[in-house]
Amino acid sequence: QVQFVESGGGLVQPGGSLRLSCSTSGFLFGAAVLKWYRQAPGKEREFVARIDATGRRKNYADSVMGRFIITRDNARKMTFLQMNSLKPEDTAVYYCKANDYTTWGRGTQVTVES
Repeated sequence: QVQFVESGGGLVQPGGSLRLSCSTSGFLFGAAVLKWYRQAPGKEREFVARIDATGRRKNYADSVMGRFIITRDNARKMTFLQMNSLKPEDTAVYYCKANDYTTWGRGTQVTVES
């Protein structure tokens, strides 16, 4: 019942930007802490960004600090990840997640290369 559908990934040059979207359903969105994760080829899934239920507190992995911005739209039950100044090491499948649920979506592929 709990669902996450990520979109917005694609191929981008180093230094470029992408905006990822996550549509959700099946839970009380307004009360949920939301997160973005990513999994690069040959690596474990890692934390990228977090936003609390109010949208006022945000946390980021050191590797993306100052480059990525997480937001949420409670009316649309969506979260977004604005990705700027992209680097080749940002290449990964990106996933959104609600902290209190174990369900994962299929993710969206982000590839950064010339």
